[in-house]
Amino acid sequence: MNQWQFGLAGIVVILACFTSHTAAAQTIESLVMPGEVIHGHMDVESECSSCHKRFDRSAQDGLCLDCHEDIASDTEAGAGFHGKSDDVGDNACNTCHTDHIGRNADILGLDEETFDHAIADFELLGKHLEAECAGCHEPEAKHRDAPGECIDCHREDEPHEGKLGTECADCHNPSDWTDSTFDHDTTDFPLVGKHREAECTGCHEDQTHQDTPTTCFACHAEDDSHEGRSGEQCNTCHNPTSWTDTSFDHAKNTDFPLDGKHAQLSCNDCHSEDPFDDVDEMDMECIACHLEDDDHEGHRGTDCANCHSNEAWTENIFDHDMSTDFVLNGTHETTACVDCHVEPISETSPDTRCSSCHLDDEPHDGTLGEECSDCHNETVWKDAPLFDHDLSSFPLLGAHDDNECDACHETQLFGDTAGECVGCHLEDDSHKGAFEDKCASCHNPVAWDLWLFDHNMQTDFELDGAHIDVACNDCHRSSLASMRKTGERCMDCHRSDDIHDAEFGSDCGRCHSDSSFNEVRSLQ
Repeated sequence: MNQWQFGLAGIVVILACFTSHTAAAQTIESLVMPGEVIHGHMDVESECSSCHKRFDRSAQDGLCLDCHEDIASDTEAGAGFHGKSDDVGDNACNTCHTDHIGRNADILGLDEETFDHAIADFELLGKHLEAECAGCHEPEAKHRDAPGECIDCHREDEPHEGKLGTECADCHNPSDWTDSTFDHDTTDFPLVGKHREAECTGCHEDQTHQDTPTTCFACHAEDDSHEGRSGEQCNTCHNPTSWTDTSFDHAKNTDFPLDGKHAQLSCNDCHSEDPFDDVDEMDMECIACHLEDDDHEGHRGTDCANCHSNEAWTENIFDHDMSTDFVLNGTHETTACVDCHVEPISETSPDTRCSSCHLDDEPHDGTLGEECSDCHNETVWKDAPLFDHDLSSFPLLGAHDDNECDACHETQLFGDTAGECVGCHLEDDSHKGAFEDKCASCHNPVAWDLWLFDHNMQTDFELDGAHIDVACNDCHRSSLASMRKTGERCMDCHRSDDIHDAEFGSDCGRCHSDSSFNEVRSLQ
């Protein structure tokens, strides 16, 4: 018998021995078992076939998964650690989990500190990254059996009393439990404008989010500056973007568009009562609101729009030129209405004659008539720019043209002004009346001291010889009236010069000439 046959025979003998001892109920596997299995496999330790198949190592993984059905499901579905980890893959179970090394052996090899939770069915995000493992995984429970729903761990933190269900993730996120990600637009009350900035508890006081009011007035009654006078339909005027910014379109919704300064008014400036009830009773005339602003005290009637606009109450838009028969020119343009319109327009229209307004300004005492425009215009009242003195009985010539009016006209009763030179120049008469009042016979208005009297042409006594250079006063020692009585003989003037003592008579010209009194003319 060779060695192989001897060995086989030995095994057969041994098997026969074991077969005969059925009370021990042991197999050859139990005899060659390398060591005790872990505590979790202790119940099947005597049944090797539970984990091993004779002469077929490849079948071992199938036996493992037959018992560990949850692991089998994960690997098939690609879920959980065994379905997601690259370390598992096609490797045999005993690659990581070796048994028969003692009851208390740890064949899981789990290192909680380095374990990547992302390959589990519950990835750690936000605050969960800071949580302790024991906070979710109880000591005696499998890690895979840890709760996976928010409510499982946060039931005590849930303030909604279960009225919003258990899907916490619909509103909350793991980064910040108090930061709600709930999309309010999915409800019957989308959040618009300032509502998006409101805290949830601003509307949901008890956090149950049940029976929350959805009307503006229900939340904003305390903000109602109208004190209920405008009703509870806040959205008629207001919008959620800005509570103080009214969206009420006065132009479209009423018969009174708000223009100019009216657009800047607050509702209460005009609507003292409920604006939706008193609007039919409101007087839309300007005077209804601006009676106290009427500086005319009723003189201009009640149709304020004739003169005023919505842009500026103090700005007068009345066009006097287009709307009346009296065009405003010159200083009339800047004259206040009340200066001419003393009486109410509705009762009387002012007289458009100058004298009707300027009677107190008329200094001529009526002597020049009522046609003021003959001399004056609306630009300059005091001066008389239209009066032409040259067309009067006294044209202004020479120095007269440079004189101020009051140099000749002491008063403005111009009809009483003297027209003769002596009337103004009596004090300037150096002749002291010797030549009467015919100043123009010698003088002219160009210059008082430039006289042009021609004795040869204007009198019957021609000046020849030495008489030409004789001063007027040398002959005219008395008035012209007395001079005319004297006569024209030489003796009439030269009696005191007669050295002959009248012995040769009074005809001096027989011997003397008017060139020189001392020169004696030949008598031949």
